[in-house]
Amino acid sequence: MAVAEISPCSYSRYQTLPANLSSTPLNAFHIPSFKRCRSPLQVRRPLSISCSVAPSQVQSPATAVPVLPADAANKQECYGVFCTTYDLQAEEKTKTWKSLISVVVSGAAGMISNHLLFKLASGEVFGSDQPIALRLLGSERSYQALEGVAMELEDSLYPLLREVSIGVNPYDLFQGAEWALLIGAKPRGPGMERAGLLDINGQIFAEQGKALNAVASRTVKVIVVGNPCNTNALICLKNAPNIPAKNFHALTRLDENRAKCQLALKAGVFYDKVSNVTIWGNHSTTQVPDFLNAKINGIPVKKVITDTKWLEQEFTESVQKRGGVLIQKWGRSSAASTSVSIVDAIRSLITPTPEGDWFSSGVYTNGNPYGIAEDIVFSMPCRSKGDGDYELVKDVVIDDFLRERIKKTEAELLAEKRCVAHLTGEGNAFCDLPEDTMLPGEM
Repeated sequence: MAVAEISPCSYSRYQTLPANLSSTPLNAFHIPSFKRCRSPLQVRRPLSISCSVAPSQVQSPATAVPVLPADAANKQECYGVFCTTYDLQAEEKTKTWKSLISVVVSGAAGMISNHLLFKLASGEVFGSDQPIALRLLGSERSYQALEGVAMELEDSLYPLLREVSIGVNPYDLFQGAEWALLIGAKPRGPGMERAGLLDINGQIFAEQGKALNAVASRTVKVIVVGNPCNTNALICLKNAPNIPAKNFHALTRLDENRAKCQLALKAGVFYDKVSNVTIWGNHSTTQVPDFLNAKINGIPVKKVITDTKWLEQEFTESVQKRGGVLIQKWGRSSAASTSVSIVDAIRSLITPTPEGDWFSSGVYTNGNPYGIAEDIVFSMPCRSKGDGDYELVKDVVIDDFLRERIKKTEAELLAEKRCVAHLTGEGNAFCDLPEDTMLPGEM
């Protein structure tokens, strides 16, 4: 019989507040609460298995469940100012504030999160009257780095940041989450096939989808950043059947921002003069930056930029390959601009879309008006009333040039879907990717 030898877990209680708390001014404790959310069932060291039977006698491995103290769930670690608790309602300033929102960020010790977390904590994203609880999800390997991130957030003295939790178990950190920004994913290494990357990262997002389904708010909004983000978003939503598929997004906003930049440079205008830009399809080099429906100063781009060859070739390729060029120039991926695009994507959902304009997001295709295959996550033009929801834009033009390229990126996403069928509950996987396209920024 196989026996798992598990080292016992250790816990520490919350710091005790001063005995004379009732006589202590509330503003003395005007600081957030912090907790480390490592699951009591998680073990830091690998399990060691010892067997007393011959290999031929082994059937299925037994799952060992550690015996925990009865009050273990209430014994979580904490340190520093985040240990202090207080009555939020008793503070005068909070009377004009909104209710606390919980935002989970996976890959929280990474470079993208290093830029993003401080934007979230400062009020830049959700507003200067919106207190926020940040949940930082990482891995056992990155746990110490998560503590460092929490320390930096602690030292930044953000008044809106009321709580910071760190942990490695999505079932802990997704508890009641209203936003989930899923950044963490394995990068594509040398010699790795696209199918291999789909499988490795797909397993991560399948597990996170199950966790969201089990414990997150039923209205949680999910933005998938980890690549391949379109198919990872599909895997995630398929594993979260109790959450509306419409609530899941794959980030293509950085691609839209890059397209706006290139059009502005070519036309000799500033970025804010460029509108109605759409990225169609996959976040890969098959993506389609749409210049047909784009406008500059309210005028169709094709009437402002008459160089059709540039639009069809140089513009399209420069957007598709921008991430890779940046890596060649700088030696690192586009972490800062990616974090900005995540902020833009959130704001587009919580702020009404300007009249006549739209934004790009990778969303579920069921019911789309463009004739795109259903049951995939495909970047399309969206509008929002600012309530976190969106609707697809119907008044767009699709000519033969655009349609041909949309079909190519659609074929790639359908092939990726077949490649992860085992992770979406649709049978055995079959990988027949049309070509091994590189994701923007991959080497």
